[in-house]
Amino acid sequence: MVKRLALSKRPIYLGFVATITFLVTLLALLLPVLNDLLEPPLRTNEVAPYEINAPYALTYQSEVLTSREQEVAAKAVAPVYSTPDPTIARQQLETLRTILAYLSNVRADAYATTEQKLTDLAAMENVLLNRDTGQAILALSDTRWQIVNQEAIVVLEQVMRGTIRDDQMDSVIRDIPTLVNLGLSIDQADIVTELVTAFVVPNSLYNAELTDAARQQAREAVTAVNVSYAANQNIVRRGQLISELGYEALQQFNLVTPTNSWQDVASATLLALLSIVYVILYLRCHPELYAENIGMRNLGVLAVLYILFLLTARLSIPGHSVIPYLFPLMAYSLIVSALFSAELAIVATFPLVILTTFGLPDALALDIYYLVTSLFGVFALRRAQRVTSFFWAALAIALSGAGVAVVYRLLAPSFDWIGLATLAGAAVVGGIASASIALVMHFTSAQFLGTTTALQLIELSRPDHPLMQYLLRNAPGTYQHSLQLANLVEQAAERIGANGMLARVGALYHDCGKSLNPFYFIENQLPGNLNPHNDIEPQESAATIIRHVSDGLELARKYRLPRRLQDFIQEHHGTGLANYQYTQAVKQAGGNGKPVDPEKFRYPGPRPQSRETALLMLADGAEARMRAERPKDEEELRKLISSVVQARLESGQLDDTDLTLKDLQEVIDSFTATLRGVYHPRIQYPKLPSDEQTVPRPGTKAKTRD
Repeated sequence: MVKRLALSKRPIYLGFVATITFLVTLLALLLPVLNDLLEPPLRTNEVAPYEINAPYALTYQSEVLTSREQEVAAKAVAPVYSTPDPTIARQQLETLRTILAYLSNVRADAYATTEQKLTDLAAMENVLLNRDTGQAILALSDTRWQIVNQEAIVVLEQVMRGTIRDDQMDSVIRDIPTLVNLGLSIDQADIVTELVTAFVVPNSLYNAELTDAARQQAREAVTAVNVSYAANQNIVRRGQLISELGYEALQQFNLVTPTNSWQDVASATLLALLSIVYVILYLRCHPELYAENIGMRNLGVLAVLYILFLLTARLSIPGHSVIPYLFPLMAYSLIVSALFSAELAIVATFPLVILTTFGLPDALALDIYYLVTSLFGVFALRRAQRVTSFFWAALAIALSGAGVAVVYRLLAPSFDWIGLATLAGAAVVGGIASASIALVMHFTSAQFLGTTTALQLIELSRPDHPLMQYLLRNAPGTYQHSLQLANLVEQAAERIGANGMLARVGALYHDCGKSLNPFYFIENQLPGNLNPHNDIEPQESAATIIRHVSDGLELARKYRLPRRLQDFIQEHHGTGLANYQYTQAVKQAGGNGKPVDPEKFRYPGPRPQSRETALLMLADGAEARMRAERPKDEEELRKLISSVVQARLESGQLDDTDLTLKDLQEVIDSFTATLRGVYHPRIQYPKLPSDEQTVPRPGTKAKTRD
């Protein structure tokens, strides 16, 4: 009934695991889409939050570069000025004449003092004469003043006839002294220069309209500038400011505010669905992976590992060029191979690799990289029975990864030795990290997940294990019995394809509970001592015997034995009876079994749930019958073993295992061969009559009677 209920729940459990795995896979594939929705739009002169590469090759007309070229051409156009305006020259000459007339009047004022005249000269609005120049003007004679007066008008007229622009004022003013008549004295020439300089103004004015028209014509003459990007070429680097040119490129690729179309969601959904169908089809071909409760639990563990690595990879790898080669994705294959099998690791690696690289620019190269390194690692790890196996796996992953990185880097258009060395070094680091992570998770997770690994079993099989030492000191007979059963079940397990190492280690610990009450078990009783069972009631005796199961579980939990080994302690007697005590109880009842409750003599079980625990049950019964009955030859031994197997089979103790009749026949053959070697008959050595002949010591002659 319980088993039927478990079978009915199995499809529900498998459907639940498949659904959760599908949803998480879809979420992992859509992480870039969700990230785009949460990220604010990119802007110029802001720091790029991630690295962006061109998703495909593209050539476009760059408005930014074209505008820059146009501005350069426009700036090269000289400003446009109007032709010299004679009106300006006439106005300036007329103003100069007015000033000269005023100066003449000031000079001719007979009533003003020199100081008053200087004050009047300083009060002029259009000309600012310094005090020395004013004194020089007042000191001139009328004749000299007239000469200066005329020369100033002549020089100004000559200057204003030429073209004078704003940017030419300095050079024109510098040339004024060269235009003054050389017949004048230096003082007179300075007066003329200062007077003329005050009235020199531009007569050719800047024409903004003509200049703008010329510059616009220059802009229009510039040809458009094209920009080309190759696929995977970097556009914006993480942590750098986004330039106008980079922002324009992002706009051309629609990467400023990515638009996630329905095609993205549809392709991700289809790929996630294909991966789930792939796994389901594999499980249909290998129903043994989930046929038992432990198989269902392992399937859940496999799904958790897959989800963990997929999510971590999808969050870490996209947008980087070196991190994909550093990421220890190969650790997943190593862990699955160490915990389960190499075949399952290879099969489970394919969907993980394809889903990890989905949507990445260099997906094909990364697919080859991850698949090759994972396969090399699994092949090098083998059965993971030694810590050094992980070292060889790390070496295999590192060398194969570096080789793949070199191959694809050599084919890249932008080949460089620094990039080649970087990727090869990243592959080596990734291999070491993968093996290290796998080794740590192998040791730490096996107990928590309820699985046993080869490394665990090897460690537990060591004679110096604390529980093994406890058993040896307190129950040496049981210890020897366990060693014999370990050899027996290991040979049988290897013969039928079961886990021989698990069966061996389980046999070593299956009777550890006897160490708490060792003298209640015959293998620990010394010859000639009284059997304590003779002085107690059969029911109490049976309870003492049966208690070694619960005592064993208590010790197993105390010494932290894996749950899988605890199954050997619970199941090696199944739900059978303590036959000797039950028979004694029936005899005490006068041969009438009705007053005797068989349930008080029954082991708590459960019945064996795996082939390994079933082998232990059969070996325990066969070895006990062997010691008790001592068959004379191989034929009797085979019949004895067959009767033990048949009894367990008829009592239903093997119903929860998948042992076939062919397997049971192989077990009988294996037990017979092994026990025949253990209990083979000894040679009876002949004795020499001591009164007729003695064996001489080396170097002496034999003595004989006369």
